[in-house]
Amino acid sequence: MAGHLAGVRVVEFLGLGPAPFGCLVLADLGADVLTITKPGQSTKAMVRNRSLLELDLKNPDDAAVALSAIDRADVVVESFRPGVMERLGIDPERLRQRNSGLIVARMTGWGQSGPLAPRAGHDINYIAITGALDVARRPGAAPMPTANLVGDFAGGGMYLVIAVLAALVERSRTGVGAVIDVAIVDGTAYLTTMLHEYRGLGMWSDTPGTNRLDTGAPYYDSYETADGGWVAVGALEEKFFQRLADLVGLTAEERVGREDAANWPRLRERIAASIRSRTRAEWAEIAERVDACIAPVLSLAEAGTYPHLAARGVLRRTGTDSWVPVLPLGHVDAPPGADEVLRRWGVALPRPAAGSALAERAAS
Repeated sequence: MAGHLAGVRVVEFLGLGPAPFGCLVLADLGADVLTITKPGQSTKAMVRNRSLLELDLKNPDDAAVALSAIDRADVVVESFRPGVMERLGIDPERLRQRNSGLIVARMTGWGQSGPLAPRAGHDINYIAITGALDVARRPGAAPMPTANLVGDFAGGGMYLVIAVLAALVERSRTGVGAVIDVAIVDGTAYLTTMLHEYRGLGMWSDTPGTNRLDTGAPYYDSYETADGGWVAVGALEEKFFQRLADLVGLTAEERVGREDAANWPRLRERIAASIRSRTRAEWAEIAERVDACIAPVLSLAEAGTYPHLAARGVLRRTGTDSWVPVLPLGHVDAPPGADEVLRRWGVALPRPAAGSALAERAAS
């Protein structure tokens, strides 16, 4: 079955983290993704469902193959530091002179411009300056990043996908491509939209751990169970809070004034004591039959066998204790080899000169 992006051709210069993830999403949605790697480059993570082609862009023969593929592509994704593409002679303007409908997505942490543009960085740095890291802490505690999900993959990879899809829609109207500056800091800052709006309305405090959604409210937090596991409680709305109150045995008096922060310490103690009286499995069973917005906190290993996720088919087993997430609306298949992709795109492979990555691949 063809995916939603069947017929869309993407050339990816393999980089780190967010760009490969974005291209993985495009590939899983059915796009034809040709991934160009440097000689000897590691390709361990997030390169499934793609056709890999090793090229040395400093070698004329290899560079010619890359340019020929780009001439026939719809999208190019690169995640070099600003200026690298220009030094390689494959800057966006040159590429678009050859292919006017080309969409060039430039994925970086800090963006193509701004004081930090030439600097190195990682997820934790990007989310730090946008305020997204500061909200992930309790009073008096250090900020705690959730691995690199918020910056790299939400603010970066998913933002890349959205930007590419939007550019494809625009090109369908105008026939003209685009150069997109996809910065992780931009996407991450955009993710904080609701918090900025709440803050502007006086509904969000700058003091961490004092708001309804940052573990300030006792009915939106994680609690330890009798067996050392954890349960997540998210009973924000009144009706769900009342069901939670029934489960943990709150008195009529204790249920009054739940929005008053002065009552939160007492509520937290009562909820914590009740949660500690049962095991995580017992609370998981309760969560399946009572709408109180409760869920067991699972490890990555445990998530693979959780009944709801198994029923949805969002984690596909790849080993005895390993899974790979898949898009329910996506298209996952074994991709053809790079040579087959090039032939299908109409790219003629030249006889490679000695020393090129193409020559080494042909000899292997």
